[in-house]
Amino acid sequence: MDGASGDTQCPIAPGQSFTYDFTAEEPGTYWYHSHNMGQYPDGLFGPLIVHDPNPPFHFDEEITLTLFDWYHEEMPNLIHTYQSPDGVAADGTPTPAGALMNAGKNITIPVKPNTTYYVHVICPGNFPGHAFYFDQHPMTTVEVDAVYVEPTKVNVGRQQARIATGQRQGVLITTKNDTSQNYAIWDTMDVNMLFLNKGKLPPPGYNLNVTGWLVYNDSAPLPDPPILHNLTNADFFDDLKYVPVDRQPVLEPVDHQIIMDSNGVNTSGIARFDINNSTYIGQKVPSLYTALSVGENYSSNPLVYGHVNPYVIKHNDVVEIIINNNNGNLHPWHLHGHHFQVLERTAPHTGAWPGTYQNFSRTPVRRDTFMLQPNAYGIIRFRADNPDKSPSSPRNYNKRNADSSARVWLIHCHIEFHVVSGFIATIIEAPEVLGASGLKIPQDHLDACKAYPMLSAGNAAGNTQNPLDLTGSVTEVSTDFYGYVVTLLFSLPESRSSPLL
Repeated sequence: MDGASGDTQCPIAPGQSFTYDFTAEEPGTYWYHSHNMGQYPDGLFGPLIVHDPNPPFHFDEEITLTLFDWYHEEMPNLIHTYQSPDGVAADGTPTPAGALMNAGKNITIPVKPNTTYYVHVICPGNFPGHAFYFDQHPMTTVEVDAVYVEPTKVNVGRQQARIATGQRQGVLITTKNDTSQNYAIWDTMDVNMLFLNKGKLPPPGYNLNVTGWLVYNDSAPLPDPPILHNLTNADFFDDLKYVPVDRQPVLEPVDHQIIMDSNGVNTSGIARFDINNSTYIGQKVPSLYTALSVGENYSSNPLVYGHVNPYVIKHNDVVEIIINNNNGNLHPWHLHGHHFQVLERTAPHTGAWPGTYQNFSRTPVRRDTFMLQPNAYGIIRFRADNPDKSPSSPRNYNKRNADSSARVWLIHCHIEFHVVSGFIATIIEAPEVLGASGLKIPQDHLDACKAYPMLSAGNAAGNTQNPLDLTGSVTEVSTDFYGYVVTLLFSLPESRSSPLL
């Protein structure tokens, strides 16, 4: 189960509930969040840490640290302005009011002397990436996006760790024996994404930074944070240098190559993003339900899914996606349902893929989100072998069908403003084996669609008689688009979890 509304389920209507039942099989640092109408930047998210009974490194205790941007105005109004003619000029992606650390400023984290902490750093942000470090406490990265990597020191000399929106990073720090003083945790939003790449400078007095402290001694003062000047792309540690602990060889040969040319565009006076000249527009039926209901003769035809930028891939294929970023800013790309190998990511302003490969690692880093440089390209690979994450929970389906079920995954820029502006494609994985699975949409899913309301069968238009007739499907960008206000009241039992990794 994935949980992206309009893709693998209908949205959960106000006053309704929905249970996500899954097995957390892969340890590491995750986060859960809404995937509907720009809700999570208003607070509908949280860390999700899956503990490993036998991690490949030693630590004594754990800390979770979230770094993100914050806006004083709620997302519905921000989205409405952005997705209107007023939001077109000069890349109208709204500028945050500032940065937060663990949902606050000037936070303190008590620590013990001579203790190794496994710090789960999460960036559940809306727009910019972040650079961070612990003053006078060297960091060793051991995990990225829930993939263990060979221990790697990252803040050597001027180099700082950078984390993009949607990414997670597990680092080890060891505290000092001396408890006479405290130390700053420094974080800054990426000035390049927010201003410089748009040809702007920060407004006078604008604060890009947020500070916390490792507190050894409650009686000691909290020191001023260190001052760093003029951080450039060369000052960030290149995460393509990480080597997975399992040293999985590069996937080859490639069975299916997808080239995505991405651009910022003006569509009917609205600031949108497109992929291969097509902007994502949500349809009347979630894409997974379309795959489950149109039949074997049609589920492999991308036309039936409508304007969701569908790409159909076969089971167990090695899939290569080349993303040409023809936009002048950075974009963090995230793929649902898979960790992918990152083979290449070129330097800023080096242009689109020339059709030939550079030298890349034979054991490339593997993660589920990577930052793509402006006017540059990146190459990722994965095998289309995800086990079942269909709408049927373990109590609703026969396990023997797990490897023959439908999978539908989004790939998108993880800047939430760009998600709502159509910077998404849909991977339809292994529909050719759907007919053999015998899977049915569970009743609780159908109930959610009825309550919303949203159609739950047929092609993108809801046509159950002729899947190739898309009359009534959504083809135009709305000119009066709002997100949804979030009122967050829920609990997360320790033995259970919630949606959307």
